Amino acid sequence: MTRWIVDGMNVIGSRPTGWWRDRPGAMRELVRALEGFAGDAGEDVAVVFDGSPFDLSSETVDVRFARGRGRNAADHDIAAMVEEDDDPGGISVVTSDGDLARRVRDAGAAVVGAGEFRRRLDG
Repeated sequence: MTRWIVDGMNVIGSRPTGWWRDRPGAMRELVRALEGFAGDAGEDVAVVFDGSPFDLSSETVDVRFARGRGRNAADHDIAAMVEEDDDPGGISVVTSDGDLARRVRDAGAAVVGAGEFRRRLDG
């Protein structure tokens, strides 16, 4: 079983849907899509978002907001999640951010591009 960690804003930003006009709405939409994916795949899914936390929860997806603020805050949290894991080889990180991809690969995780994963969600 693969454990997924999703770079939330990276996936949301992978296509120009006008998400920037309703950032919380785009986050909710992604969490709903991830719930469907988690249910269909039967795999653990976590998503980490940049930005100010708000009430966004799920029974099937581990929804997190970056602990820090500023550029790459979620990236730092995602990298730490992989680096601190007892079995990083069982994790796939969803991102198209080159630096984050390098960091998590170096720690032992696999990487799936945001666009590729988005197509899988939409499929």
